[in-house]
Amino acid sequence: MPGPLEGLKVVELAGLAPAPFGCMVLADLGASVVRVDRVGAAPAVPGDVLGRGRRSIGVDVRRPEGAELVLRLVAESDVLVEGFRPGVTERLGIGPAQCLARNPRLVYGRMTGWGQSGPLADRAGHDINYIAVAGALEPIGRPGQPPTVPLNLVGDFGGGGLLLALGLLAALYERERSGRGQVVDAAMVDGAALLTTFLHGMSSAGAWSGGRGGNLLDGGAPFYDVYEASDGRYVSVGALEEKFYAELVALLDLADAPDRRDPARWPELRARIASAIATRTRDEWAALAEGTDACLAPVLAPGEAPAHGHNAERGTFVEVGGVPQPAPAPRFDRTPAGEPTAPPTTGADTDEVLAGLGLTGDEVAALRSAGVVA
Repeated sequence: MPGPLEGLKVVELAGLAPAPFGCMVLADLGASVVRVDRVGAAPAVPGDVLGRGRRSIGVDVRRPEGAELVLRLVAESDVLVEGFRPGVTERLGIGPAQCLARNPRLVYGRMTGWGQSGPLADRAGHDINYIAVAGALEPIGRPGQPPTVPLNLVGDFGGGGLLLALGLLAALYERERSGRGQVVDAAMVDGAALLTTFLHGMSSAGAWSGGRGGNLLDGGAPFYDVYEASDGRYVSVGALEEKFYAELVALLDLADAPDRRDPARWPELRARIASAIATRTRDEWAALAEGTDACLAPVLAPGEAPAHGHNAERGTFVEVGGVPQPAPAPRFDRTPAGEPTAPPTTGADTDEVLAGLGLTGDEVAALRSAGVVA
């Protein structure tokens, strides 16, 4: 696929969520990604669009012959990505030492929850556990309520897959100077912690009191929150700056609104805003806010977002294989990304990829007969 990463060759050992997302970002931007799936394995998430833009080969990497195929792929690639617990790929014979011995320029990306070191490195966990320990979960939610689970956006994707993609590209940039590859240890606990940097800064400046739902950006401020409209749907309000707040006040017709600079009057102000927004539907408010800087926008469900006028004009969403989904991002003026292709079926490209490594049809047939490849 065209894009700024066209020509970059990536080998992905099939996994779940963060590593596939990071590889999807690379594929979206033009990298050639070969996913190594388990022989005979059904998709972990049927129809998972994170697998778009790939080719797939089915290889039993637990067998020496399968591990050797991965090493042959690595020898001709720029990046390998794996998302197993520490030590797994070493035991399979495709760890960093083995791969870098075949290709000293290889960037070896390791995507885990806890990282490659530390007392929790070998422990099981999921997104919610990693962001909890990182300090990213506790601040999210309403006062007096448990923390709100932010889907798996903070750990798996923001602090995981995107961090992995950034780390891989940084290592590739460094390789241009040194000529050497290296190992990238991308841990979701590190990435989630990194996402909270702003909160640490606000706290040290006395601008974040701690606790949930009582601060400027966590719904504590009535001018930065979500409100229910008359149809039971919601609008978002984010009028932080004074000039934008003035437009919000005019839009909602909040005559004699309480002084927003006085937190003691926030409950009264919140009630006034909520009462005003409850007089119209979500889409009526969205229409009224168009052309203003009141910082009021409709809260859309994922299925609604592609049809929003702004998203539609920008092409923020595309349809791939009949499934609406976010388009590649960011955008480039000289080397734009192409249209993503649908996720491959497991092992669909085995013959083509192995032929590219120089294996003959008889050799591939023999490996298939032995159950090494699918």
